[in-house]
Amino acid sequence: MRFSSLDRVLLLLTVLLASYQVSAGIDGFGTLPIVAYTIAFGVILVAALLIFILGMEVLDSPVVIIVSTIIPLSLAVGLVWQHLASLRTSYLVFAIIGFLAVTLTRTIQIPGKSPTFVLAITHGIAGMTIFLLPIILSIQGAVKPLFSLVGVGGALIGIGGLFLSFLKTGKPILSRGMIMRLFPMLLLLTTALFVAGFKFG
Repeated sequence: MRFSSLDRVLLLLTVLLASYQVSAGIDGFGTLPIVAYTIAFGVILVAALLIFILGMEVLDSPVVIIVSTIIPLSLAVGLVWQHLASLRTSYLVFAIIGFLAVTLTRTIQIPGKSPTFVLAITHGIAGMTIFLLPIILSIQGAVKPLFSLVGVGGALIGIGGLFLSFLKTGKPILSRGMIMRLFPMLLLLTTALFVAGFKFG
């Protein structure tokens, strides 16, 4: 699929925003949240760069499903570690097991619906965490209202991740062409919401 000039601009802006977040946007957090957020935004940065350089065909790589799982899991672990102290260890264990399960079911031929089920559960729990936790914290007054933007970004990245994941499984929610057309804008909007939420929340 050929890039438009607009797609290239959108991807370049995504790279710049993710670079800012990695370099300056996560100061003042604890060690594990900094590591988790750095991984998440680092993956976004590298993904946008690779798409910018190599084109949308890079999304056809079999590692896309695994990589698209790293972002929500890392963000969710960082958020839980910061704001839900009682669930820190259990959520970290879930994230590790979920990532290993997705990796295993995507590198070994497993018949049936097990790989899709593992993927949906892992993405679903991580996505709902990123979506709901910032919004609930904002409503409760535990954080500034604009932190809820992280939740909106979480909803978008969850949708984008599911689109890509089910496309790779051969059961696309939308057509491949539609996903490829929407992806640069979705990636930029998601990254912008995350950066704004962390900075102003």
